[in-house]
Amino acid sequence: MKFDMGNQALSTLVKQSQGASTDLGTLIRQLLVAAEPLEGKFNGSGKAAYDSFKARSDEITSALNGSLSAILGGQSGMDQAFSGGEQESADNATQAMSSANFDGARFGAR
Repeated sequence: MKFDMGNQALSTLVKQSQGASTDLGTLIRQLLVAAEPLEGKFNGSGKAAYDSFKARSDEITSALNGSLSAILGGQSGMDQAFSGGEQESADNATQAMSSANFDGARFGAR
């Protein structure tokens, strides 16, 4: 099995995830605005659940954004490690080539 990932894949993923973080908070606020016409139409446990969601919307948004932020941190760390590993591999190959005796590997007569 071969795993082949472009060197920009993680960078692109981080950028897309950062955009999703902004979108997430906006979507929760839009949900609250969309649900406003329902306020006062619930009774019992439905009203309690609606009131709880409305009261905790900032907390929910913050928790979701905090989780997404942790994911972004992990993605950024993976991107740095991947880039560093790629550079280290290139440096090792260059170093090995500079110490190789290419003249000794010639099979032709002189």
